[in-house]
Amino acid sequence: MNKSQNLIVLSLLVLFALGSVLYWDYQIKQEDAKQSALVFYCAAGMKPPVEAIRESYEKEYGVPVLIQYGGSGTLLSNLSVAKQGDLYLAADETYITQGKEKGLIDETISVAYLTPVIAVAKGNPKEIHGVDDLSRDNVALALANPDAASVGRTVKSLLTQSGDWETIQAHCKVFKPTVNDIANDIKIGSVDAGVVWDAVAAQYPELETVHAPELDAGRMRINIGVLSFTEQPTAALRFARYLTARDKGLKIFQSMGYEVVEGDVWEETPHIVFYSGSVNKPALDDTVKEFSEREGAQIDVTYNGCGILVAQMKAGERPDAYFACDVSFMHQVTDLFLDASNMAKTDIVIAVQKGNPKHIQTLNDLTKEGMLVGVCNEEQSALGYLTARLLKDAGVYEGVRKNVQSEVPIGPFLVNQTVTGSLDAVIVYDVNAKAAADQLEIIHIDHPLANATQPFAIAQTSNHKELIGRLLERIRSAQSEERFKNAGFEWLGGVPDDTVKNDWTESKDETLSHEPR
Repeated sequence: MNKSQNLIVLSLLVLFALGSVLYWDYQIKQEDAKQSALVFYCAAGMKPPVEAIRESYEKEYGVPVLIQYGGSGTLLSNLSVAKQGDLYLAADETYITQGKEKGLIDETISVAYLTPVIAVAKGNPKEIHGVDDLSRDNVALALANPDAASVGRTVKSLLTQSGDWETIQAHCKVFKPTVNDIANDIKIGSVDAGVVWDAVAAQYPELETVHAPELDAGRMRINIGVLSFTEQPTAALRFARYLTARDKGLKIFQSMGYEVVEGDVWEETPHIVFYSGSVNKPALDDTVKEFSEREGAQIDVTYNGCGILVAQMKAGERPDAYFACDVSFMHQVTDLFLDASNMAKTDIVIAVQKGNPKHIQTLNDLTKEGMLVGVCNEEQSALGYLTARLLKDAGVYEGVRKNVQSEVPIGPFLVNQTVTGSLDAVIVYDVNAKAAADQLEIIHIDHPLANATQPFAIAQTSNHKELIGRLLERIRSAQSEERFKNAGFEWLGGVPDDTVKNDWTESKDETLSHEPR
């Protein structure tokens, strides 16, 4: 083989090697793209805004979003069998509820409201003005299949309640699988009227709508849910947050006639400031860390005495959420927050060295001459305030105060001083003492004020109320409950604090305010 032939062979080998490298690089990129694509099941009626949002998201972040459209009920049935995908957007809140009950959906985020209306051709040529007109002989009616589409099931439920369903059902010319099919039939004139969602009708300039009281009662919130079997929850949540952000997806929904919720402000990595009383730390830390990792959010938690935290808020600091040591320290800043939920409760106890060498049994024993006592500062901490209130009510405040050798902002400091023998007895939360139960003895105080209740609330000014709402749901979870119980708390699970108005759990899409207490 001559030099020219050798050169040709060498060139071909180089080209082949280069081609192989490029081919495998392409295959790897294709596989990566395939793995990162989000699979999204979406109610057909929301296709126009969702398509616009998908296009914007893909352009901005390069993440493919593969969408399957259909009736909400049909999609949920498919999900129940396939158990694959990342996201599900239903046109009916009850489908989301069903999905959660079946274990198919984890997190949910509110999007908008939909109300069923009668849709007719522009100009309303058949002069249809209410539900009764839909059963006239000269009106060809289309309805959505109650077993496939959310609007169909909603209409059946509403008209059954009003006593009109049997008549309307018998008169219906055709049942359609999706709400868009009904709108299209009215548009082309194959039927005279149909019942559709108001936002869907707004997307058809050839149609106009008629409101009926029987149907107005069906106004409902629509939500997007993250599927429990997603293999990329953080990516799914990021897209869901984009779709429901007031300055991203919700702007598109609103421009197409939807009544949208307030929504969070868009941040690719949301930054949350979270204040918490130090008593909650042992039970709360792991839950917050897990939540922040799953959401792809940065949550900066400040644990401290609630007196210090309240002072910071009164000086102008504005956390997104606050988990207080006691309701009394939530009420001091109630004008800054939406309605509080009482999550847990703990007793206030006396902690002493192992073996109880000073034979302490009651608060009165802390007044004895030479006793070395530790308490929390009543200006800096909820525990200090509650301790002072307890001692005053028990009539031993002055007697105990004369023996106070240590006054600190948080209970764990006192526990450490007792363990080392610096103090004879300290008044702390039960959960503080249980953290060192192998080195201390705990003496329970028989008094109705010897306890504290820990409430959680979302700031009115937070730009991430939906995200904090999901954090609250995570704190309410069975796993979190177990952590609180293991730390020594009595679990309350988020019962409302009735002394504060504005229940976020009931009206989380509205901006609310109330007067300071």
